[in-house]
Amino acid sequence: MLYYLFATLYVLSCLLLLLVVLLQQGKGGDISSAFGGGGSQTAFGARAGATVLTRATTILGVLFMIGAIVVGIMGRHADSSIMRGVQGPAPVTQPAPAAPVEKK
Repeated sequence: MLYYLFATLYVLSCLLLLLVVLLQQGKGGDISSAFGGGGSQTAFGARAGATVLTRATTILGVLFMIGAIVVGIMGRHADSSIMRGVQGPAPVTQPAPAAPVEKK
């Protein structure tokens, strides 16, 4: 039960991380900056203060990494198997030997 709670929270944090990353504006990595189009920026691009989205990205990234470890450890059971409760193949029976045919 606790595993499913952590797995649900992990999937939720993954979706939020995806959403936050997609909402962020690019840092000038388009094709024009490759050919000198970003001349007004500094050598490594304009550095703005940390916004809410960058902080959320950092926090959700950490939750993603920790969640992956926790779900991986909790999901590992020594006695579990995906084949648990499945019956094995039916026993193979040998056909009855054929009766000898008499010659007339």
